[in-house]
Amino acid sequence: MNRVYNFSAGPSMLPLPVLEKAAAELVCYGESGMSVMEMSHRSPDYEAIINDAEAMLRKLMNIPDNYKVLFLQGGASTQFAAVPMNLIKRTGKADYAVSGQFSGKAFKEAQKLGYDVKCIATTKDDNFDHVPVITRDMIRPDAAYLHICFNNTIYGTKYPYIPDTGDIPLVADLSSCIISEPVDVSKFGVIYAGAQKNMAPAGLTLVIVREDLLDYAEADMPTMLEWKTMAENGSMYNTPPCYTIYMAKLVYEWILSLGGLDVMKEMNVKKAKLLYDYLDSQSYYLAPVKPESRSMMNVTFVTGDADLDKKFASEAGKAGLKNLKGHRSVGGMRASIYNAMPYEGVEALVAFMKDFAEKNPKA
Repeated sequence: MNRVYNFSAGPSMLPLPVLEKAAAELVCYGESGMSVMEMSHRSPDYEAIINDAEAMLRKLMNIPDNYKVLFLQGGASTQFAAVPMNLIKRTGKADYAVSGQFSGKAFKEAQKLGYDVKCIATTKDDNFDHVPVITRDMIRPDAAYLHICFNNTIYGTKYPYIPDTGDIPLVADLSSCIISEPVDVSKFGVIYAGAQKNMAPAGLTLVIVREDLLDYAEADMPTMLEWKTMAENGSMYNTPPCYTIYMAKLVYEWILSLGGLDVMKEMNVKKAKLLYDYLDSQSYYLAPVKPESRSMMNVTFVTGDADLDKKFASEAGKAGLKNLKGHRSVGGMRASIYNAMPYEGVEALVAFMKDFAEKNPKA
């Protein structure tokens, strides 16, 4: 078996033990006589899978009892519309902080729906090289919620703090940093995340919502976007993304076997430190993100020469370091070093970076 180091921002690499267990159970799950992909979502075998997945996630993230866990479809981008349609009726208006492409899309989606939404902070003029500082007095006192994207996959930034919103619910897109470290769920009104970056294959969207926020949905909103309906039906109002939920369960099981999110954070901090320490020790590669806003999951860097950047990504791929090309909107390189990326993968990347710099001097 010749597996590469996959630095893709998503769909991203999965833990090898998870893939191996899934492979062993692919044709026949337990004593069911069938694959999970063939199972009725109403069957006892599958109900056990989805219930175990929720129980494991609650344990991992220490989710309080007054929060509902929803396993949905549609990607995090569907939640850009679902969030205001489920919440804005609390007061009729909402605030947004725009720190990158996805938070910007969420803001525009709420605008498109005709809601009274306001961008209270953005770092767009600085090419999103850091996250904004948000203070309580910046938020409208009658806002239904404040929306942020906690980790910005494209630009490689992350909030080093949880904004203090007082009694105003904080809504956060955690797609690219979910279950990478402990987070105090009680400080958020809603957490949502696409699974394909750090949790499971593409197809699953996670929503964690405080129960008191389930009563504000628009009366005429699409049923499939209404959190309360999904909560009342145990995420199975319709057929859920069954196999992806099963894969998420295996990932939760894997992290728990390692010791939980405290251990996961230690591993992720060690990987990120190796790469950032190298970037800070030399001048061939430039790291555009301000140190205080650096992401632990997505590390961006450039040579300053578009042709060299292109050559770097191409030669790295041939060396078994795949998907290092930066997002098309920003260029350069991006190493996504999610939970499943082993320390050895980052070591291999740093070694390649040193070798490339030596062999390709700048003009």
